[in-house]
Amino acid sequence: MENIKGKIHSIESFGSADGPGVRYIFFLKGCPMRCKYCHNPDTWGSPIVADELTPQEAYDKAARYKPYWKSGGGITVSGGEALLQIDFVTELFKIAKEHGVNTCIDTSGQPFTRSEPQFSKFKELIKYTDLFLLDIKEIDNEKHKELTGCSNESILDFARFLSDEGKHMWIRYVLVPTVTNAREDLEQTRAFIDTLKTVDRVEVLPYHTLGVFKWETLGLKYGLEGVPTPTADELKEAKEILGAL
Repeated sequence: MENIKGKIHSIESFGSADGPGVRYIFFLKGCPMRCKYCHNPDTWGSPIVADELTPQEAYDKAARYKPYWKSGGGITVSGGEALLQIDFVTELFKIAKEHGVNTCIDTSGQPFTRSEPQFSKFKELIKYTDLFLLDIKEIDNEKHKELTGCSNESILDFARFLSDEGKHMWIRYVLVPTVTNAREDLEQTRAFIDTLKTVDRVEVLPYHTLGVFKWETLGLKYGLEGVPTPTADELKEAKEILGAL
């Protein structure tokens, strides 16, 4: 495994929103989905890579900040889609757990499959992962395809897999007015979440347009032009339906 290198898009040394405590966050390159509200389209497929690191090099880079993590923080791997580089993440997390470091993955779950040889890789990965931040974009599969360009079947199956394996999850849901805020869909999402045994937390994230400039820089047409950010009342209602904090 010494020849594995992670393709790193960027790094955040003092993250506070992607897992418990203070986190050192690796944002990896590559994503199979094309979410219309994506705020990191520059991670999709451009050849620009900030760095290529072996798992040991990545851990050593992060470990310099270990004094700030105290008992609750640690390392988070995000994206793009972290699961596209599953070999790198698994080896990085193996090293982290050898040093008693909390590990977390921020993922859409879309690359998940029960087909071999990949399924065995997922079973290996979860041995070294303390927490999964799982994005559920939209419960209705046709709407999900329209929003992201992909089916949600593997995402929901990944959630079931994590639940069956006893792995802790935080569910994340981006509330987009006129797109993901239909009451029926929110209620169906809540019904699905209620079938999972290991969800510790549900977060409703308000849609924002802070990443629009990246679309413009890349020469891409932004998919949700004119869509407003949610109101306080819309957020409150969604949180109540989904059982969010």
